[in-house]
Amino acid sequence: MSQSTKTQGKLSSFFDVLVQSLKGHEVDLTAISIKRAIILLAIPMMLEMAMESVFALVDLYFVGHLENSSHAIQTVGLTESVLTIIYSLAIGLSMAATALVARRIGEKNPEAASRAGMQTIVIAVAVNLVISILGLIFARDILLLMGASSETANQGTTFVRIMMGGSIIIVLLFLINGIFRGAGNAAIAMRSLWIANIANIILCPIFINGLGPIPAFGLTGAAIATTIGRGIGVSYQVYNLFNGKNALKISLSHFIPDLEQIKAIVKVAAPAIFQFVIASCSWVFLAELVATTGGEEGSAGYQTALRLMMFFLLPAWGLSNAAATLVGQNLGAGHIDRAEKSVFHTVKYTVAFMAVVSVLFLTCGHLFAAFFTSDEKVIAIASEALKILSIGFIIYGMGMVLISAFNGAGDTWTPTKINIFAFWLFQIPFAYLLAKYLNMGPTGVFIAIPTAEVGIAIAAFILFKRGKWKKTVV
Repeated sequence: MSQSTKTQGKLSSFFDVLVQSLKGHEVDLTAISIKRAIILLAIPMMLEMAMESVFALVDLYFVGHLENSSHAIQTVGLTESVLTIIYSLAIGLSMAATALVARRIGEKNPEAASRAGMQTIVIAVAVNLVISILGLIFARDILLLMGASSETANQGTTFVRIMMGGSIIIVLLFLINGIFRGAGNAAIAMRSLWIANIANIILCPIFINGLGPIPAFGLTGAAIATTIGRGIGVSYQVYNLFNGKNALKISLSHFIPDLEQIKAIVKVAAPAIFQFVIASCSWVFLAELVATTGGEEGSAGYQTALRLMMFFLLPAWGLSNAAATLVGQNLGAGHIDRAEKSVFHTVKYTVAFMAVVSVLFLTCGHLFAAFFTSDEKVIAIASEALKILSIGFIIYGMGMVLISAFNGAGDTWTPTKINIFAFWLFQIPFAYLLAKYLNMGPTGVFIAIPTAEVGIAIAAFILFKRGKWKKTVV
């Protein structure tokens, strides 16, 4: 067989797997080759995560072209920083759902997988109700607490109320996608984000600038459009949960609170939520530190850089989610060695992707920032942030995969302990030292971020190799 024929055969095989991953055909991920399993999961998961980051970028783009855009950009950025606490709840619960559903699917018990997933939704709705009410009442105070000026707080209060009031939609979008990922059907999760984003992209300019009978809501319009767009995505998820065409067969009885099942979920979810709350609170503190040392331009530049960073990092997070699903299902099937090999295969792909992103940020960071704002000071600060942050991307990507592997195994305490040390005991004091005491301002904050992420990756690798995660029972 000639070399060209072999190459054509490999390309044909790859495209077959690509099409299969996008269509979402269910296969036994514990039986096929590891590379094929990673591709089937990672491609839709990467696209899903890329679409999640598009929400913030679309809002940032449209509000960045409003009059007094620095106030609008700061409001969107600071609100996103606060919403990361809600994302922590959503991601923590979705991690628990992915771990439990994947383990039950690996054990060939779809009924138990379905029940575990729905009980997680029950918990999410109950907890988020309290958060939404607090967000509606204290919206303006939240912006002021984050370091926003009085003018920015006045302009952004309604925006925060809508985003916080509709936060249950955010939680459900993350959580139900986590359920589908655990079941190995990442394509549905991907499509729900695509649908939600297309709706958001269409609705954002309409509600921000007005169209026909719809008045121009300005900054508030971005919140309206995003909430409606996400709501449409959740409706698509709910349809697929109940249509009976997937491995998960959902019935209304699965929503009746089951105390034993809830205890099992909380056991995995509580440290997972705390794990992301730790990271989120650190990001909130850093955002406030940048706002107080760098002013409105510094805050807007930092928020622009963060949105861009998340846009490029979320596909890598999609890869790490693939590792979590494979670890969970393979542990459920009793294939411990295969679970470990899946993680290191995923690490290789993630490192290659992050290397490309690093080069892009080092060479074209100012061009990316200029797409969202014409303010030269904001562009300069965002460009500097992107260059500094990108230094640790490769190692950061490795850490993401390893942390997700722990979570996929149901060992959510290990990454929680890593985060406590890396974020609260190191990153926050280090950033404060550089920004305040050494008078480096926002630059000091930018330096502290990749430094802490490198420490996370090293700690995660050492603990992963020790193998305690292999014995986790969920």
